Amino acid sequence: MIEAPSDVAAPPADAQRSESGLAWKVLEGLDSGNNPGPRDNVTVHYTGWTTDGQMFDSSILRGEPANFPLNGVIAGWTEGLQYITPGQKARFWIPMDLAYQGRPGRPHGMLVFDVELLEMQAAPEPPATPEDVAAAPASANSTNSGLAYRVLQAGSGGTRPTATSTVTVHYSGWTTDGELFDSSILRGESISFPLNRVIPGWTEALQLMVAGEKSRFWIPEELAYKGVAGAPQGTLVFDVELISFR
Repeated sequence: MIEAPSDVAAPPADAQRSESGLAWKVLEGLDSGNNPGPRDNVTVHYTGWTTDGQMFDSSILRGEPANFPLNGVIAGWTEGLQYITPGQKARFWIPMDLAYQGRPGRPHGMLVFDVELLEMQAAPEPPATPEDVAAAPASANSTNSGLAYRVLQAGSGGTRPTATSTVTVHYSGWTTDGELFDSSILRGESISFPLNRVIPGWTEALQLMVAGEKSRFWIPEELAYKGVAGAPQGTLVFDVELISFR
């Protein structure tokens, strides 16, 4: 158990505050000016307490730092880690609405974290929005289902995946207004899946490709996520590179 700070109950007068309600104070280290961005990966050591001094988590006690993208954690961490640079250690007082928002099984109320930023790795740049994202051009191919596509980069070989193949791809997806909603490129790793376990538009589209090919697909709503809560709606546009299949 790591003893709680003397100011765990509330941020002291000399703590800095942001408009969101986050408060923080640098405890150690000099500001190098090399702050992480909201999508960057960071490696940290941290300990967290509730404001009554109860410790609920610590990477120090586990003996291993944590690594994560800043856009994959609670809002208070996403914001707070952008205020410090590698080599600095800071204390954050994170209000409940920037923490776990009362979710069952999570610590409630304001949370206090001591965080040491050990390393950071810049996130890949997001892929450029296609110039024809709004609608498939007249030169695009189309199928009877309403799927439209055009080849961006030729592949090799004449064998194509089947509906039961497992494929490995890199991809990025946009809505037709140009909003990027998903990308394996930003995660820095390809993804593998069986073609009969994805949306119908992907099941059909990937069977039109050969290994090494990169294509752009306009997938109508009926072949995408129509009516699925929390999923992007309408026609979706995907750039897909088929790396391999089996």
